[in-house]
Amino acid sequence: MITFTELDQVPDGFGPSAVTIGKFDGVHSGHRAVIAALLEAAASDGLDSVAVTFDRNPLSLINPDRCPASLVSNEQKLGLLASAGVDAALLLRFDQALALLTPEEFVTSILVGALHAKRVLVGEDFRFGHRGLGTVATLESFGEVYGFSVHVVDDVRPESGRRVSSTWIRELLEEGDVREASRLLGRPPEVRGIVVHGAKRGRELGFPTANLSPDSQGLIPADGVYAGWLRWRGRSYPAAISVGNNPTFDGVPQKQVEAYVLDETDLDLYDDEVEVQFVERIRGMVAFTGIEPLIVQMTDDVERARRMLS
Repeated sequence: MITFTELDQVPDGFGPSAVTIGKFDGVHSGHRAVIAALLEAAASDGLDSVAVTFDRNPLSLINPDRCPASLVSNEQKLGLLASAGVDAALLLRFDQALALLTPEEFVTSILVGALHAKRVLVGEDFRFGHRGLGTVATLESFGEVYGFSVHVVDDVRPESGRRVSSTWIRELLEEGDVREASRLLGRPPEVRGIVVHGAKRGRELGFPTANLSPDSQGLIPADGVYAGWLRWRGRSYPAAISVGNNPTFDGVPQKQVEAYVLDETDLDLYDDEVEVQFVERIRGMVAFTGIEPLIVQMTDDVERARRMLS
């Protein structure tokens, strides 16, 4: 996948293209339905497939108080778009200049001028341009003028009837329901980060853990203990994962992610980047009255994780 971060990085001869536009936060199953339709349209007409997205949620500029935490970092998002099969991604900086573009300026500068779009695929609630004044109908009218067709991709709705959205997935992660979040994402939610040195309490208790740095990428689920996977250097290892501040001990940073890799004692993960994937929640975070009850519980957590992942 080719990645552009500025319009002037797109070569003059690029395209013609089939384009979809969105925040793509999480690149969940709803997004992937749009991308699948994009790839089909591009293949049928011999076009380059392009995903246009933004380096931040537009609300971070327009209404910061209402801006939610992102499910994935830009690096993760681009990786997910690449794995979905698009030919190119245009990651635009959402700044004041972009926010002030009228709907027609958005179309002429990005879709027509840079990408030479011939087909544009969007969701049912697509809005664009200054203050979101552009609608699907607006886009269709511009398509008649500038020579591209518009295709609306139906929303993905599971049995509940609710539209799959980043908001819904965020709610599930805040509740610790990583199983349902996985179903909507089409993959387990994950956090990516560098393994750093911790207080080594886990090692002293017989459960050495890989501690992720506080600036890890991805939305961390609710405090608790989870079964999941640690991915390192192309391999996946079953793990019991702790999220939170471990109330049994004082001075532990909030929202710390620690992964105990099952049945592995000689992995040297320090200073390497790993991905921690959450499959199932085992329990919430609780305080214990002493070390012995904690060890008993951790032993049970590990066995439950082993059963869940087998």
